[in-house]
Amino acid sequence: MANLYTHKDSNIRKTWLLMTVFLVLVIALGWVIGYILQSPGVLYFAVALAVAMNLVAYWNSDKIALAMSGARPISHNDNEHLYHIIENLCITAGLPVPRVYVINSPQINAFATGRDPKHAAIAVTEGALAKLSKNELEGVIAHELSHIGNRDILVSTVIVVLAGIIAIMADWALRVSFFGGGRGRDNDNNSGGALILIIGLVVAVLAPLASTLIRLAVSRKREYLADASGVLLTRYPDGLAGALEKIAVDGNQMRTATNATAHLFISSPFKTDVGPDASGRGSDRSARRSWLVKLFSTHPPIEERIKILREMKI
Repeated sequence: MANLYTHKDSNIRKTWLLMTVFLVLVIALGWVIGYILQSPGVLYFAVALAVAMNLVAYWNSDKIALAMSGARPISHNDNEHLYHIIENLCITAGLPVPRVYVINSPQINAFATGRDPKHAAIAVTEGALAKLSKNELEGVIAHELSHIGNRDILVSTVIVVLAGIIAIMADWALRVSFFGGGRGRDNDNNSGGALILIIGLVVAVLAPLASTLIRLAVSRKREYLADASGVLLTRYPDGLAGALEKIAVDGNQMRTATNATAHLFISSPFKTDVGPDASGRGSDRSARRSWLVKLFSTHPPIEERIKILREMKI
């Protein structure tokens, strides 16, 4: 079974792969814009932007994610119960105690962020603090600490910035292709030039889709890993399973939730189709939807996660 550190090196490699793919997509989009406007300087600007945004993403993505979520820092005296849970689990995991934040929302949720364990932070909603039992809250915190130990947070927070830049540049490419004139129209009678322009437009359309699929795939994968690793910390799978069941039936909305940060949370902050099943337990109806819907989901179905946790033997 996966432990807290087994996947650390793998996730570091994923981060560098993600940055490489991002760099390639930005260069391709820069080439499209430069070709249409007959300006090679656009490509140079795109490369410089890619390098700069990678640095911004690495050093500041945690601050960006916390600010976008409306999280506020708290001290040990503000919530001793929460701090004791985090401190005890950190001792077990061999991790430094992260910064602790609270989100003003009645929804049950939490996320971890930061570029490494020494610069990590955990944000918990007021709903989670009020509605979860001690064992359930421990399960949620252990899940988030597993993200920190596995370096999943580095992958996740970098995606917040990189995916947004790709979307912006793709929008530039599409706009200049229709309104920029330039080389593409000068070569209307040149089949080679027209073919290159068409290929460039296809890249501009598919680049944001590719970045989205990468972000979602990594997000779903890391949730299963963090569930298993978190259980190894608490030695009590029913704690996290119970928390997920409460999350599944929680219809409260999170006003600060955005598509850019949704993948960071333990469960999607967008509550659009949840409710109890026949047994009274949580039921994520997305589990019964088409493979296409699942492909574009930020999280694996809660029903599947609960089922796996209930079957775990410690």
